Amino acid sequence: QVQLIESGGGLVQTGGSMTLSCTASGRTGSIYVVAWFRQAPGKEREFVAAVDWFGDSNTHYAASVKGRFTISRDKAKNTVTLRMNNLNAEDTAVYYCAADSDDDGSYYPHPSAPQSEIVYDYWGQGTQVTVSS
Repeated sequence: QVQLIESGGGLVQTGGSMTLSCTASGRTGSIYVVAWFRQAPGKEREFVAAVDWFGDSNTHYAASVKGRFTISRDKAKNTVTLRMNNLNAEDTAVYYCAADSDDDGSYYPHPSAPQSEIVYDYWGQGTQVTVSS
């Protein structure tokens, strides 16, 4: 089993930056992909970014955040970081960290897999990000 804890959320001004961290514990050696999702009020949870945990560190981004957000891994610290820049109101949401531990979320051989919520086996409790204007 894997436990995920998010941190770093809070209130930020439009145009500002914020860094979220996801710390994994437990059977971290079983993780293949770690992703960030977000859910705004009244909307479905949506993919934000993902990074391969097992093997290489290929990254994947939703079109809405590409160029603004950067996801990275630090396996030594069992953490995945999401650096968010140039935030706007559309980024306001609860951000969740998720981990795939059975390899159905791996980019290879299916590039779309990391974007799918259903492939992730473990989820954190979420951290609120509010972008104010």
